[in-house]
Amino acid sequence: MTPSAFPRFRPFELDVGEARIAGVVGGDGPPVLLLHGYPQTSLAWRHIAPVLAQYHTVVATDLRGYGDSTGPVGTSAEAYSKRVMAQDQIAVMAHLGFSRFAVVGHDRGARVGYRMALDAPQAVSAFASLTVIPTADMWRRADRSFGLAAYHWFLLAQPYDFPERLIGADPDYFIDTTLERMALVPQAFGDALDAYRQAFRKPEVRHAMCQDYRAGATVDLSHDQIDLSDGRKLRCPVLVLWPEHKAPAIPPLDSWRPWVGAPVFGRALPGCGHLLPEEAPDAVLAELTPFLSETN
Repeated sequence: MTPSAFPRFRPFELDVGEARIAGVVGGDGPPVLLLHGYPQTSLAWRHIAPVLAQYHTVVATDLRGYGDSTGPVGTSAEAYSKRVMAQDQIAVMAHLGFSRFAVVGHDRGARVGYRMALDAPQAVSAFASLTVIPTADMWRRADRSFGLAAYHWFLLAQPYDFPERLIGADPDYFIDTTLERMALVPQAFGDALDAYRQAFRKPEVRHAMCQDYRAGATVDLSHDQIDLSDGRKLRCPVLVLWPEHKAPAIPPLDSWRPWVGAPVFGRALPGCGHLLPEEAPDAVLAELTPFLSETN
């Protein structure tokens, strides 16, 4: 956590059972929870959170095991399922006094967010997904192009401790290469890259990331398939944003509509890669600000 990146925000650390969640909270108004993606931390929201805090109470956390948050080591991948990670965040928001709130998630954070909206619809007033479609859809569409571009989905999901050993051999090189391949605008990281490297150098953080992806290939997929079979849907308004660069053949909105029993909005954003909150914060805010205002 880098509090100086979030002026007038208060840092916190909260025990939520077997995990300890670090984050920042600031602003005033309807609550919004910001959830980052792989391989980053809550610092990914440094351009977004201060602007939203003009109109909202904004909470940005490090996911279980990521950044300055901690999680169990050496357990089954189920401890890093999106269901469990969503429960962490609900507990954090309850501790801060919020029983219902909007969720904005990027990458892995968006997977935690939509699982939260499915499992605890009473808690989620609105959901925004940045660069994500549901996990079951991702696996169903995985092909050669996906495997070559998103190799980490397959590498990090391998059994313990094969990927941990490989990525631990040169952590800086691995995370630098990962971020460079994700971004169309690599210079967008700025000083945050040092913070991402520092977190990734910790073996327990790398282990948590592997557990996250192991869960994505097993228990998370099962949860999605059960929901599809049972016809469970998100009941809150949904905003979907994705990069115009390398946009998928099937528009993400088409992927989300079968999962949502409420209005679904969204569009592609030009001039950026996968890391929307850092590469295109102004474009994200232009879509996110009215969406949150209209749904709170």
